[in-house]
Amino acid sequence: MTDALFPKGATMVFGATGGIGKIVAREFSKAGSDLAVMYRTKEDLSKVVASEIEAAGQKATRHQCDVTDINALSAAIDEAIKEHGRIHTMVWGAGPLVEQVLIQESTSEQWKTAIDVEVHGFFNAAKHLINHMREQGGGSFVHLGSAGDVSFPPKDFLSVAPKAANESLVKGIAREEGVNNIRANSVLVGVIEAGMFLELTKQGVFTEEWVTEVQKNLALKRWGQPEEIAQAAIFLASNNAQYITGQQINVSGGYGL
Repeated sequence: MTDALFPKGATMVFGATGGIGKIVAREFSKAGSDLAVMYRTKEDLSKVVASEIEAAGQKATRHQCDVTDINALSAAIDEAIKEHGRIHTMVWGAGPLVEQVLIQESTSEQWKTAIDVEVHGFFNAAKHLINHMREQGGGSFVHLGSAGDVSFPPKDFLSVAPKAANESLVKGIAREEGVNNIRANSVLVGVIEAGMFLELTKQGVFTEEWVTEVQKNLALKRWGQPEEIAQAAIFLASNNAQYITGQQINVSGGYGL
């Protein structure tokens, strides 16, 4: 074990301009990692995130891509590898704003979008990076999943179900690639006071009744903070977790206990 938390190289954060993703990227830089900031449309915000990383004394590069476009995705990953030399960790936090709808009332288009972004995107990004990590002597994948994997929240299947598929992929990567010193783990994300939760609250989707019911299922009677997700991801990616793979850390205030 070394004094540095990470190997040389960069952390690649998909969804780095999201409410949680931007904090994850910033906190990785504070912990001593360079960053490849992956984003789809929020170019101005990607510049802000990159500036915060550089203010922390780390290198930041920005890479625009639509994760549903495999060619654009591959090109963006290769560009980041060229810029940094090595990607030691991929954090997967990409995802659309998820509509809250019952399974029976959903559309095939909603389902297809969720699967294309969350599952196909994660699969293609991870598959592309595995060969690179093998060549570099190892690496780490950190998937930002859902606490709904432990206790299923009604109307949230467009988030929970795709992320559940990724939980299986995480275990598969861990099992198959451990021989190559590649680890894969997940952070199960609860209700976090950032990003999608705040946006859907503004839209009136999450009512006071919803808040009351959800908090009944929390052991810790407060919402989580994005920094708490970031710290779990940093631990799993770091040299302090070198013997941890195929695991989940549930950062949800004890949701569903």
